Amino acid sequence: MNKLHKINYLFQILFCFAAFSSYSQTNSKFKVTLDAGHGGKDYGAIYHGHIEKNIALAVTLKVGKILEGTPNFIVNYTRKTDIFIDLIERANIANRVDANIFVSMHCNANKNTVADGTETYVMGMTKNASSLAVAKSENEVVTLEKDYKQKYEGFDPNNPSSMIGVTLMQEEYQENSIALASKIEDAFASLGKKIRGGGVKQAPYMVLHKAYMPRVLIEMGFISNPVEGARLDSEEGQDEIAQAIADAIISYKKEYFGNGNNESPEDRPSKKIVEKPVKESIPVKNETVIEKPVERNPVPTVEISDIVFKVQISATSRKIDTTPNNFKGLDDISVISDNGTLFKYMYGETKDYNTAKKNLEEARSKGFSSAYITAFKNGKKITIQEALKN
Repeated sequence: MNKLHKINYLFQILFCFAAFSSYSQTNSKFKVTLDAGHGGKDYGAIYHGHIEKNIALAVTLKVGKILEGTPNFIVNYTRKTDIFIDLIERANIANRVDANIFVSMHCNANKNTVADGTETYVMGMTKNASSLAVAKSENEVVTLEKDYKQKYEGFDPNNPSSMIGVTLMQEEYQENSIALASKIEDAFASLGKKIRGGGVKQAPYMVLHKAYMPRVLIEMGFISNPVEGARLDSEEGQDEIAQAIADAIISYKKEYFGNGNNESPEDRPSKKIVEKPVKESIPVKNETVIEKPVERNPVPTVEISDIVFKVQISATSRKIDTTPNNFKGLDDISVISDNGTLFKYMYGETKDYNTAKKNLEEARSKGFSSAYITAFKNGKKITIQEALKN
C-alpha cells in the first residue's frame, strides 16, 4: 500500500507539473473570441433568400479554422451552431477567457438594394445618421431577450443615444480597436471591396460595450444587394472574406503582440496600443536598459535612423485629390497606394513622436475619429514599437 501511495503521489506531482506547463503555454498564446452575429430565433436580415445568421456563422467558422491552424492562436466562439445568445452573454464569453480581441461578424442590409460595400465599427458614440441606423438595426435583437430593460440598464434600442448613460469601457481599448478595424478594412480594400465612408467608424453597439478588450464589429457586405448578397452566400465569397479577416487578425497580433517565438512577455506590447505605455512610463522605473531611453525620449536616434511618423486618417479604394477641401482643412496630406487598389491618406510627417501625437489630436479634432499614428523607416512601413526602439 505504501508503494502504491508513493506512485499515486508521484503521479499527482507529474500531473500538476504538466497542467502548469500546459497552462503557461496556453497563457502565452493570443486569444481570439469570434462572434457570429444573430442565431436561433434571431435571423438578422433576410433578402433574396439570403439569411444573415447563416452567413455570419459560416464566415466565423472559416475564420476560426484559419486561426486555429496558425501557431500561437487560441480561438473560442460565442456560438458554433444555430442558437440564440443574449448580446451581453457574447461579451461575457470573451471576458471569461480573457480574450485579447473580440470580433463580431454581421451582414448589412438596406431598402435601397443598390447599397454595397463593407463597414467596420469600433465602440463609440456618433451623430452620423447612417452609422446610428446600422447600430439601431443590430441592437434591436435585445428585445428578444427576457427582461432586457433591466438587464441593459434602461437602454432603448430605438434611441442609440440612451447608451450615453451606460458605463462604457471604450477609452482604454479604443486605440487598439481602431488599429484592428483599420487592418480589416485594408484587407477588404485589397480584395477590391468598397469601403463605405472611407474607413473605420464608431457606433454604439450593445454587443461591444461590455467586452473588456479591443473589439470590432464587421459588416461584411449588403445581403440586400443582389450581387453582393449572392457573393456573401457563396462558398468562394465566404472563403475570400474569411481569409481577409484572418490575415488582418494575424497582422494585428504580429504588430502588437509579437510572433510568440523566443520572446519574453516583457518584450511584447501590452493590450493597450503602444502609445499608452509611453505615456504611463515617463516616471523613472527599474526597467531594462533598452527600454529606458525609449521612455525618456520616444525617438532618441531618429535623426540617424531616418524614421518618420505620419497620421493615417483614412483608407479607400477611391483616389482623392489631396487638397485641404477634401480633408476638412488639413493641408499636409500625402497618399500611399497599394498596387493602385487601396489609397491610404496620411496627415503630417515628423521625426518626433510627440509631434506626431499632436498631429493625431488635431486630425481627430477635425472629425477623423479613427485616425492613428503610423511609422516609416526609409520609406518602408514599420511598427510603432520598432520605431520607438530605434
